[in-house]
Amino acid sequence: MFSFTSGWWTLLRAARPARSFSGRTIAVGAIADIKLKRRELVLTFDDGPMPQLTEDILKALDDAGVKATFMMIGAQASAHPALVRAVAEKGHTIGSHTQHHVNLRAVDPISAKAEIDKGRDSVATSLEPTRYRAAPLFRFPYLADTALLRAQLAKGDIVVLDVDISIGDENDLSPHQLYRQAMRRILRRGSGVVLMHDIHARTVAMLPKLLADLRARGFTIAHLVPAAALLAPMSAMSS
Repeated sequence: MFSFTSGWWTLLRAARPARSFSGRTIAVGAIADIKLKRRELVLTFDDGPMPQLTEDILKALDDAGVKATFMMIGAQASAHPALVRAVAEKGHTIGSHTQHHVNLRAVDPISAKAEIDKGRDSVATSLEPTRYRAAPLFRFPYLADTALLRAQLAKGDIVVLDVDISIGDENDLSPHQLYRQAMRRILRRGSGVVLMHDIHARTVAMLPKLLADLRARGFTIAHLVPAAALLAPMSAMSS
């Protein structure tokens, strides 16, 4: 297991008292509801679920005591429904990310809408027959949106979850390089929705260190839930 142990691999921590790392729960009915404060982050993971890697991400989040949002590909959800349910059972929020991770700008609007709908259906089906429900959150693959698709999603009360900080884990970096890049980008921005992926071993390897150092620097992790979930106790932490 990769670790940071000494020397210049150790990020200097700010000399401040430790505080709660798990922040507030934000009810989201529209993108405008996601108004983050200074040093407040939302953690999101795209493209899963992936056996073992998603499970390791869940452990790191559990150990840190924080919740995240998983934007799942429909085909992956259909292939690993038990893992979808495991994410929900841990109290994390689940959104969708199309059925096959298609660049929706590169296809016609009808095919794009079908990709979105099929992805949402696959994630929803993977959660049956449990009490858990997917959130009406969607993220465009490659962040390649169109005005037409955004308008269609808004009409269906689906919130497009955009990205403020990408840690760049889709690139072939060592865990140490990824950690430094992620920390640098987060510190530069100061707050925001963070994009990661639960399909890369390098992300799994550096995540515990990243979370520990974010906590030491006074960041908090907000948890997004659908606005309707706060009115439904059975799904408040799992929708």
